[in-house]
Amino acid sequence: MPAGQTSNDPNNTREARVDIAEVLAEAIFSGQYRIGDTIPREVDLCTRFGVSRSTVRSALQKLVNAGLLVRVSGQGTRVCELASWHLLDPQVSAWMARYAQPNPRLQREVFAFRVAVEPFVAGLAARHATASDLLAIETAYEGMIRALEQPDLRWQGQSHDDYDVAFHEAIFAASHNLIWAQISHVLKPAIALIVERSNHSAGELDDSMARHCQMMEAIRLRQPETAIAAAFAVLERTGRDLGMEDIIRQPRSISLPSIGGA
Repeated sequence: MPAGQTSNDPNNTREARVDIAEVLAEAIFSGQYRIGDTIPREVDLCTRFGVSRSTVRSALQKLVNAGLLVRVSGQGTRVCELASWHLLDPQVSAWMARYAQPNPRLQREVFAFRVAVEPFVAGLAARHATASDLLAIETAYEGMIRALEQPDLRWQGQSHDDYDVAFHEAIFAASHNLIWAQISHVLKPAIALIVERSNHSAGELDDSMARHCQMMEAIRLRQPETAIAAAFAVLERTGRDLGMEDIIRQPRSISLPSIGGA
């Protein structure tokens, strides 16, 4: 149910119907409250939502714990700097996916993360991918192709962007490293924002799909160095579509550990 929408169940209280933390998170991520802004006072939030002060304080504390808000004695509650937001917190990632407006700095940070990490992970996947991992990667790739062939339809209920995110997520999983796999899960919403923007800004996707195919094939053929190079090629195209070519221009020497993955 959308934030702020009430239920039709007459047995529910107003407190149960409105998730105050969710409403405020939406306002922050959508830009209604910007970094440094002071949010309404507790008493005003109590009046707005018709709840007790303890309920408001509990909701505010949830956002404080997430790094979105800071409470300063005598100065009220303010929106924190972006660097303080706990972006790897699954709840924060979920809010970002649902409510975030395009944020140039955040997009650059996420893309820089991908440039630093994805080629290495692709190399690990080429070493450790199982038959089921390869099937997941190939299924996501096939979904991208089908979605492009039917641009006005959602192939099996998912869009091209959905399959693109699934493709990269499957490669993280194929590394068989628990940390990389978990990071891909918590960063999925942020990566989805980048994928959506890069795909929608591309003049045509044939070149991008060819690069994805090369990476998939290198992983399937267990060629780590080729997979690393192919991952960089995919990111080069993404950087071009995003107007972030400067991020991709960096040293590319990557050495895989002798013992990686599982």
